[in-house]
Amino acid sequence: MDRPSIAFTNSSSSTAATQAGNAAMAAYERIFAAVFPPSADAVVPTPAATPILGSTGLGQSFGGFSVPEPEPQNSAEEQIKWDRSWHTATSYLSLPNELITVAHARQSEDALKARWFKPFRAETANDVSYIVSSESQGRKLRKGLVKDNLLQWYFEEAVCRHYMYYVLPTVIQCLNDKLDQRGLYDTIQVLQVAQAIYSHPLKNHISSFLPQKGAWELEQARQSLHSLFAHSIPTENFTAQVSQFLKEQASTVLCINEAQDQQLDPAIISSARRKTTRVMESLKNIGLAGPKAERLFAEVMSGILDQFVAIQFAGKWSSPSKIPEQLRDWIENRFSRFIVEVLAHVRDANLDSGNFSHSISYGDTLKWQQMGIRKLGELRVEELFDVVAEWSMDSQGAIEDLKYYVREGKWRFHLTSMFCEALSRRLLQPGASTTEILQIYMAIIRAFTILDPKGVLLDRVARPIRRYLREREDTVNIVVGGLLADLEDDPPVSGVLYELAEELETTGGLPVDEKVEDFDDLDFDDMMWEPDPVDAPLEYKRSKHNDVIGALISLFETKEAFITEFEKILGERLLRNEHEFDKEIRVLELLKIRFGEPPLQSCEVMLRDIMDSRRVDAFIHKEQNFAQNQRLHAKILSHHFWPSLHTDDFHLPAPITSLQTRYANSFAKLKASRKLTWHPSLGQVTVSLDFEDRIVREEVQTWQASVIYAFDSSSSSSPSPPATTQSVQTLTSSLEMSESLVRNALTFWVSKFVLVQSAPDTYRVLETLPSDTLDSATSTTAQAAARAAASDAVTSAAASSAVKSEEDMLQEKMEVYWNFVKAMLTNQGAMGLEKIVMMLKMVVPGGFPFGVDELKAFLAGRVEEGRLEVGLQGYKIVH
Repeated sequence: MDRPSIAFTNSSSSTAATQAGNAAMAAYERIFAAVFPPSADAVVPTPAATPILGSTGLGQSFGGFSVPEPEPQNSAEEQIKWDRSWHTATSYLSLPNELITVAHARQSEDALKARWFKPFRAETANDVSYIVSSESQGRKLRKGLVKDNLLQWYFEEAVCRHYMYYVLPTVIQCLNDKLDQRGLYDTIQVLQVAQAIYSHPLKNHISSFLPQKGAWELEQARQSLHSLFAHSIPTENFTAQVSQFLKEQASTVLCINEAQDQQLDPAIISSARRKTTRVMESLKNIGLAGPKAERLFAEVMSGILDQFVAIQFAGKWSSPSKIPEQLRDWIENRFSRFIVEVLAHVRDANLDSGNFSHSISYGDTLKWQQMGIRKLGELRVEELFDVVAEWSMDSQGAIEDLKYYVREGKWRFHLTSMFCEALSRRLLQPGASTTEILQIYMAIIRAFTILDPKGVLLDRVARPIRRYLREREDTVNIVVGGLLADLEDDPPVSGVLYELAEELETTGGLPVDEKVEDFDDLDFDDMMWEPDPVDAPLEYKRSKHNDVIGALISLFETKEAFITEFEKILGERLLRNEHEFDKEIRVLELLKIRFGEPPLQSCEVMLRDIMDSRRVDAFIHKEQNFAQNQRLHAKILSHHFWPSLHTDDFHLPAPITSLQTRYANSFAKLKASRKLTWHPSLGQVTVSLDFEDRIVREEVQTWQASVIYAFDSSSSSSPSPPATTQSVQTLTSSLEMSESLVRNALTFWVSKFVLVQSAPDTYRVLETLPSDTLDSATSTTAQAAARAAASDAVTSAAASSAVKSEEDMLQEKMEVYWNFVKAMLTNQGAMGLEKIVMMLKMVVPGGFPFGVDELKAFLAGRVEEGRLEVGLQGYKIVH
């Protein structure tokens, strides 16, 4: 590649050895022709001794009665002369049957001249002049015949044949065996040498006998030769090598693989730049740099732009974003300049002037900048889900970059389509928790509100996630729990949407359900007002207050489900907490704006009950003058306005029962028309336990306090020994408490190193701790407590909840219906599931509210318990 082109000049000198060789070759040819006559296609001169017979002249009609035209004088002599001249010219223009190899292409210019160029003698010049001259009589006589045009014969018979057999195999070998830049260089050198060999006789000798020095004929020959090259070489391999070469050189020149604050050695960049322009100019000289090469170069540069954007800007989301300005500057000052320089060597530009700007307009630079912004937008679209999932104030730069991308409708559609696909693939799956989905939905609202304040894009991407959240059973529970979450929880409770509580603290009780009138969003004094995007649906109206809380509350098409869940969670918090309820009041006011006051009347009563309870409790304590260590506080509830509560009954310790009696008497004096009904399972007790080596103080549930009180020796008035050991059966019977609550309480006290399991279902008080217990949290007792706590996790969760869940209420109702099912199966025998449902709807007062699926799930539990069995005839009682 050090020699982009080869220029050859005419040379008429020949050595004596060459002349002797030619004479010997001529003798051998005459001997061979004497034995084997030439073929019909061979061109031989007409012998001088050929007799002139009375044959029909050229152009005359053969036979017939027509009057013969006068025969031109000396036509036979002209034909003989033409044949001899044609033979001399074609012999000179013929090419040797010799392969042009890469080694030949690398030879010096003098060596190539001696090997391939024939001497152009005077007699050859006379014959060529006679053949190509339009005034020669022989040419006029042979006008219209195949062998009339010497240049056409040279290209079709000599050049094409030699190229196909002796040049193209070398080119194919170079492209197949050398899949790197060396193969491309060798291919270009071979084709350059072949072009120089084929063009030499035409440029240096034949053209001088043509009109205007053969300018038109030489151009036609050049185009034909370039077309032959372009249509014969293996396109796939050649294109791949050129593409790879351009990618490597462009990456070096533009420093694609380097950081923006790092640059390659200027000498390396300059070398790559020269190498690129030299190769492209060589391709142009051999006819391989036409529109296809420019298209290939455009594809390579488009990939380079993709690569630059991905390397330099991926994952850089800081705000405010300066990336679009940086990208435009790089395209104008480096990317476009390199393109201009390369195209100047591909096209016919004035390279000497050094000014290539005339071939590329400023509009082209703007188009490349728009292309770069579009590619940056495509990168940000691919990153958008990650941007939203990791949303923070430092991520807004990516959204700012996307603002330039979403100005056209087709790119807006592409963004929403790709983001919805990412949501479906990466988020809206059973493995994702509802809390996680809600967190990302909140981030989506924030991000897309910045991206498109009109809300059209948010409306599109929010539809699938809103539809999916409505199908999740725990969505309403998590939303309400998030609204009422305590930001001071340390550590934070898993699964609680604290972000929603933070949003509530920030935005306050904004009205979220106001209807937008026709001109509510038009501020006639706003000079920055913009109309709705062109892709906005007909009659599209953006929510006037499109905040996060309003969007989450609007997930629920019916307010009953949301309000019911809010009542349960609010009731749970009001019963468990003793602090001020400012947050609950604030959330309630927000929901009243959303749903109105009548649906939330029960919540208002619940809050008022707690406030009134404080006043009543203060009055009773003042009247009874309770001791400091024997205080009883009660929350007095209006039964009809509260959700269903757990009402497990059991025996409370005698001191607590005594306090309840005193409290009830004082309440009767204050509220003569009302009577207190105690719910012991909903209470909380502060317990202080004195041991020989320690004091344990815990805030526990009432059933936990009742169980540990049963181990206290002072609680028994009998003269029997202290009851420091109890069994599960004894505690269940003496306290009239369900076994599940007893086991829950025992598990709790074992975990606190208050009790220890001495035998199966038997526990005793741990009066003194073993020496290794204080230093090791992984002792045998602690491990046993942890395993027991894990096995009773479901029971503990149910017992610690004051408000009944839907599952609890469903189970209670099913227990009532079980009596009807048992009676039917006992009296009438086995029944199918559909018949059982039908009978229940007939016999149950008020009707059976459940379907086949709910009853089937309930009866499956009775089958596992061994109380039912399923046969071909249906369900039947196990006797």
